[in-house]
Amino acid sequence: MPIKGPAVFLAQFMGKEAPFDTLENMAKWAASLGYKGIQVPTDPALFDLEKAAESQEYCDEIAATCRAAGVEITELSTHLQGQLVAVHPAYDELFDNFAPAHLHGNPKARTEWAVNQLKCAAIASKRLGLSAHATFSGALMWHLVYPWPQRPAGLVEQGFAELAKRWLPILDAFDDAGVDVCYEIHPGEDLHDGATFEMFLAAVDNHPRANILFDPSHFVLQQLDYLDFIDRYHSRIKMFHVKDAEFNPNGRSGVYGGYQDWKDRPGRFRSLGDGQVDFKGIFSKLTQYGFSGWAVLEWECCLKDSAQGAAEGAPFIAQHIIQPTRYAFDDFAGGEVSETKNNRILGISE
Repeated sequence: MPIKGPAVFLAQFMGKEAPFDTLENMAKWAASLGYKGIQVPTDPALFDLEKAAESQEYCDEIAATCRAAGVEITELSTHLQGQLVAVHPAYDELFDNFAPAHLHGNPKARTEWAVNQLKCAAIASKRLGLSAHATFSGALMWHLVYPWPQRPAGLVEQGFAELAKRWLPILDAFDDAGVDVCYEIHPGEDLHDGATFEMFLAAVDNHPRANILFDPSHFVLQQLDYLDFIDRYHSRIKMFHVKDAEFNPNGRSGVYGGYQDWKDRPGRFRSLGDGQVDFKGIFSKLTQYGFSGWAVLEWECCLKDSAQGAAEGAPFIAQHIIQPTRYAFDDFAGGEVSETKNNRILGISE
């Protein structure tokens, strides 16, 4: 099966003005640009996650509304809630913005809410007939990403043990629902590269639902080989964000960005085709390994307007989707299958 698409992640386009104010309007907008699917953030303005977990009728209505508009839901997203499953106290005030106002200043209650949100997402995804779910891992150790001061022995292992303890009940809930949890490998998360994903996977005893949302833009900014990443982890890649980026280091700043605004950083997100990501290589690798999920535009660009980026995204993805070949190109020269003939070719006497 070929990669499905094009689809678009709605999070970066939401707003108070039509057509970005409701899920129905956004579905029609996406379809008008040539998208076949939409990845839906579980923001109350678009989607009532708790109601979806309780009501098959609500899910059926949502799915029907999207189909009538000309698109289908590819996955749900709980990026913000997933972030809140694990938050170091240094980030409490910043991440309070991801939770309802009545939970601000109460980290324990905020975490409990986030865990419940993820469990609701498992049920809602099942009700919608989805097979994968997008989220973040959260982070207890991001303040330790650079090894200074020196990390005490066992600290990282203890951090992943705690992260696994928080996620295992969620992963089990998704397993019950038959849905994969796809962690976006992303700076700011404890799962930010292949090594950290491996450590987490070991801590959750290789849980079958612990999988990957592959987004090459974050690897460009880290200077990580995203094609080799596919070779290494393709069996766990269950979701794909099509997002471009560039990295232009200089004598003044590099990977860490110097606390500068996005447009001034050496590493910047760009609209599709404007950055340095080798999408031909990526689509080829994913096709080679049989990835049949959705190719989902995640638009983030520090230069180009979102309307232009969205309009250019659908045809860009469509032209990169590869129809897998049904036979080898040189089959015509192979001749008929014959053990006797093969023995003659090999010089083997019968």
